[in-house]
Amino acid sequence: MDIFKVFTIEAAHRLPNVPAGHKCARLHGHSFRIELRVSGEPGADTGWVMDFADIKAAFKPLYEQLDHHYLNDIEGLDNPTSERLAMWIWARLKPALPLLSEVVVHETCTSGCSYRG
Repeated sequence: MDIFKVFTIEAAHRLPNVPAGHKCARLHGHSFRIELRVSGEPGADTGWVMDFADIKAAFKPLYEQLDHHYLNDIEGLDNPTSERLAMWIWARLKPALPLLSEVVVHETCTSGCSYRG
């Protein structure tokens, strides 16, 4: 069974490796929607896979690094595509959240990616 918790991150970035003249090479921002999915079986006593508060607590340090920041300035995000952001989150969150099964990054209402490690 999968459960998920959704976070919204406001952040600016630019993509330095796109072709010359591409609009994403210019500084711009997004309201990124981040879904953290956790997989497991509901506990016999609790009835849940994991407490949503535990997911929030595990993500808090990353949220504070990302929200209202310029992503290009964050170590490991010099080319902060949605794909790279999802992998960056996974690499830092998986040790603290072993049941993590997927990171979904919505860059816009209609575009995004998912990463399963």
